[in-house]
Amino acid sequence: MFDRDALIAACVAHGTLVRVVVAAVHGSTPREVGASMCVWANGQSGTIGGGALEYELAQTARGLSSDTSSRHALGPDLGQCCGGAVEVISEVFDLERARALPEDVIARGPEPMPMSVKRVLKVARNQGQMPNAQRIDGWLIEGVRPPDQPLWIWGAGHVGRALVDVLHPVPGITLTWVDTAADRFPSTVPSGVTVVPAQDPLLLVPHAATDADHLILTYSHDLDLGLCHALLQRDFASVGLIGSATKWARFRKRLSALGHTSEQIARITCPIGDPALGKQPHMIAIGVAHQLLMRRKQSQYRAEVRA
Repeated sequence: MFDRDALIAACVAHGTLVRVVVAAVHGSTPREVGASMCVWANGQSGTIGGGALEYELAQTARGLSSDTSSRHALGPDLGQCCGGAVEVISEVFDLERARALPEDVIARGPEPMPMSVKRVLKVARNQGQMPNAQRIDGWLIEGVRPPDQPLWIWGAGHVGRALVDVLHPVPGITLTWVDTAADRFPSTVPSGVTVVPAQDPLLLVPHAATDADHLILTYSHDLDLGLCHALLQRDFASVGLIGSATKWARFRKRLSALGHTSEQIARITCPIGDPALGKQPHMIAIGVAHQLLMRRKQSQYRAEVRA
């Protein structure tokens, strides 16, 4: 999907740049329609498949002052053996042009816009069904990637560190990482992860978005319980709590005594992860990542069915 927010951020950071996107594929190719990279004077992000084609297009992009399109055979001339061909569009963006892009679906091609494209846009905007990247009657259509899903990780111990390690590269997730002191975090934290040392983490709960996911795995059972109690008093997408069956049975009784119904308490998942993978921190993190991604896919499917 078209990552409009990332494009705007890249323009803020690097000024005018070129977005190179695969507009059509023929035969065997390394990437699909919609694969893209952004190229600026001294760097780039994203990939259209690597190799000689990507290098050549990146070099060409740095000399562009206007949009272009081109077709490339992936054969011996490029030192590639895929055997297919790709059509690419290279678009020059400054911050003004990037911010002017639609926030739902981006379509461009030779005027006038054909009825086939208008129908796709109508379905997308009236029914909320975002189209896959595709080329129709000479027009390239890309759905805009929705905002990232906020995920709060409460605790910077072994499992918290493993979760950040596994989840920070996953697209579509924004990580906020909380613990009680700065020295509880590792000296190096992946870029894009917001670290929040807070002597009393409970004070941060109201600052989390009501559609955020939460993973609770602090060093303190009392703090874990306090976070569960605080989150149950507001809305959230999901809450996962690390712990054994015994811990969860004790927490259910204490949360009930605090006034929460069994239906409310059942919204908390405990334990987290996949027991079949084992109890090593990264095994827990992989199981949790799988659960989160599957829940996201199921939510997207339900939205498509309702549409």
